[in-house]
Amino acid sequence: MVLGGLFEANGYHSAAWLLPSAQDDAATDVDYFRNIIQEAEAGKLDFFFLADTPAARTENLDFWTRSPLYMNMMEPITLLSALAGSTSHIGLGATASTSFYEPYNIARLFGSLDHISHGRAAWNVVTSANDYAARNFGLSALPPHDKRYEKAAECLEVVQALWDTWEDDAFIFDKANARMFDPEKFHILDHQGEFFRVYGGLNMRRSRQGQPVIFQAGASEAGKEFAARTAEVVFGTGSCLEQAQAFYRDLKGRMTRYGRSTDALKVLSGVSVVVGESEEQAREKWALWQETVPIEVGLMYLKTDLETDLSDLPLDEPVPEHRIPDHSNFHQIYFNEIVGLIREGLTLREICRKYNRSKVIFYGTPSGIADQMEHWVSEGGSDGFMMALPVLPESLTDITRKVVPELQRRGLFRTEYEGTTLRENLGLARPRNRHVTA
Repeated sequence: MVLGGLFEANGYHSAAWLLPSAQDDAATDVDYFRNIIQEAEAGKLDFFFLADTPAARTENLDFWTRSPLYMNMMEPITLLSALAGSTSHIGLGATASTSFYEPYNIARLFGSLDHISHGRAAWNVVTSANDYAARNFGLSALPPHDKRYEKAAECLEVVQALWDTWEDDAFIFDKANARMFDPEKFHILDHQGEFFRVYGGLNMRRSRQGQPVIFQAGASEAGKEFAARTAEVVFGTGSCLEQAQAFYRDLKGRMTRYGRSTDALKVLSGVSVVVGESEEQAREKWALWQETVPIEVGLMYLKTDLETDLSDLPLDEPVPEHRIPDHSNFHQIYFNEIVGLIREGLTLREICRKYNRSKVIFYGTPSGIADQMEHWVSEGGSDGFMMALPVLPESLTDITRKVVPELQRRGLFRTEYEGTTLRENLGLARPRNRHVTA
C-alpha cells in the first residue's frame, strides 16, 4: 500500500501547538523539519507533503490565535528544496495554487525541485479555497468554483507542456563542435487560452522522472472529472469505508473515457492514526487532545467550511437544517461532511468535537491499526493512505516505529524503497515527452 504523510509544524490537530511537548518555533525551524522528514524516510514512507495557502487570516484574529494553522509557515517549495539534500528516497510534495501562480512559475519551481531531489517532486494542483488569498492578489473574492477548475485545467495543461520543452536527450554537450543542445529537440509552446497566453519554453532540461507527479484533491463533480483526466495521486474522501469505496469506484470509473488505465492513479484515503497500548487508550488520547481545543476553534472551522456562522446557536441543541447554505463555493467535501453531521441530529457542541475535515480516525494498537489499513485496502476503499499526523513528532514515530513494522511483517508495505524517484516508488510510469510520442 501507499503511505504518505501530511505534515504541519506541530501536527494537524488543533491542540498540537498547545501541548507541553510542542516546540514553539517549529514552523520556521528547518532543522526541526529535517529531523521529521528523516524519520519519515526511515519509516520508508512514500512522500512528505506540505499543504499551503498563500495568505494569512486578516479577520477574527482573536479566534485564529487559538488555532493558528497557516498563520506562521515557510513557503513550501523553498522548504522542500532545503530538505531534499537531507534525504534520498522519500517524495517531496507541495501545494501551489492555479488561481494565483502563473504556469511558467509553477513549471520552473517544481522542475527545479525535481532536479534538486533527483526526481522526487510532486505538485498538488489546487484552486485555493479562501478569500484571504484572493485579496493578496488584487481580487475581492475567489471566482466561482467551476470557473476556478476551468482555469486549473488550463494551467496544468500549460505547465505540463512546458515540462516537455526539451526532449530527454536534447542536451548533447558536444564540446568539439560547440553545441550544448540539439535545437531540433527544443519545442516552443504557443498557447493562447481563455486564462493564459504563453509563448516560449522552459529554460531547464527535462528531469529524471520526466515530470513531477500530479497530486489532486477534490470531491465536487468538477474536481472528480479533473482528477480522472489528469491526476496521478488523489486524496480520497469518505468518513467510512462504504463512502470511500463509492468514491474510489466513481473516480476510477471515470478514467476510461480519457483513455487512462486505472493503474495510472493512486487513490489515498485521508486518515488520522492514533496509536495506543489498547484501542481504549488511543481513544482517550484523542479525547484529551479534543478537550484541549477551545470550543471557539471548533465553531470557527464550522464557519469556514460550512460558509456560514453558527456561533449564535445553543451549543447543546441540534442545528436547524434551515441554517444549511444552499451550496458550497470552497471545500465541497468538508461542506458535505458538516451537513451530514447536522442531519444526524448532533448538537452543535458534538459537531465541533466530531468534525475532522473528512479524515477517518484509526484508533488502536499497532496490530489493530494494521488490521484497519489492510481491511480498507483489500475491500477497495483505497490504494493506501494520506496520513494527517495529529501531533508531531509523537504521531510520526508511532507510525514509523510501531505500525510500519507490523505492515512489513504482513508483506503489505515495503522494507526498502523500490527506486530513487517518486514515480518508481509509487509504481507510476515515467511520462513520455509529448513531442517524441507525436
